Amino acid sequence: MSLKKSSNTIHYSAGDRVFLAADALILGLVFLLVLYPLLFVLSSSFSGGSEISSLSLIPDQFSLEGYKAAVEYDYFWGSYWNSAVYTAVGTLVAMVVTILCAYPLSQQNFRAGKIAMGLCVFTMYFSGGLIPTYLWIRTLGLMNSPWAFLLPSALNIYNMIVMRTYFVSLPEDIREAAQIDGCGEWRYLVQIVLPLSSAVLAVVALYYGVARWNAYFDSMIYLQDRSKLPLQNILREIMIVNTSNLAYSNVEAQAAAEKRAELLKYSMIVIASIPMLVLYPFVQKYFVKGVMIGAVKG
Repeated sequence: MSLKKSSNTIHYSAGDRVFLAADALILGLVFLLVLYPLLFVLSSSFSGGSEISSLSLIPDQFSLEGYKAAVEYDYFWGSYWNSAVYTAVGTLVAMVVTILCAYPLSQQNFRAGKIAMGLCVFTMYFSGGLIPTYLWIRTLGLMNSPWAFLLPSALNIYNMIVMRTYFVSLPEDIREAAQIDGCGEWRYLVQIVLPLSSAVLAVVALYYGVARWNAYFDSMIYLQDRSKLPLQNILREIMIVNTSNLAYSNVEAQAAAEKRAELLKYSMIVIASIPMLVLYPFVQKYFVKGVMIGAVKG
């Protein structure tokens, strides 16, 4: 690239301008391909179902029927609160467990580190399965308790490996200087390692939070009390209640029922996505840095 500086201005050659224009065009197309489905879902959630088949972004018939069906459901607000609590507590427990697993495995003087790491990686590919896990949860007396799905999912091995790799990348000189000053392991971890690892901690916390917020299968298996169910299960229930067992007297009634089912589906997607969309901007600045540093080295 040939650049000429004149009066603090960079002048690009013709070839450079063509390249930048093509690059901007490609990125713009990619941006539209990503943005369009999001806008379509949002638009469809406010529609009467008319533009769903035409893929239009402008609702012909503005309707809040989908949101009304959710808000007026008996267990909706309780399930929203349950999901918020489960996500917060589950993420906190998962972060504590992941840090306490990743930090020892990142230390070179941990003699059993390779064996422990191998056992951790083994669980990424092989698990006991649903039936043994269910029997284990029942034996522990955790049935119909949120801990039945919060504790078994407290450690994600991939997230632990990312965090461990980040810890390994920290300079060993910092640890040696801390030990000379009489700093113990716990103090070194809490006051030095964790503050230096804010990027990867934010990213891993986001991973755990999104996974916990979207989870529905474990709560469906282990919770019998409907008042304890998270939002995802209640949204699924709302969909079933509002779209099943409908008698169609004619073709028009059937078409209207199908449009209503589509409207409810898109409304449920928006309702379930709002909290994560609000949370993401606060950790977005850490996202790329945390993932890249945690994934490149080691």
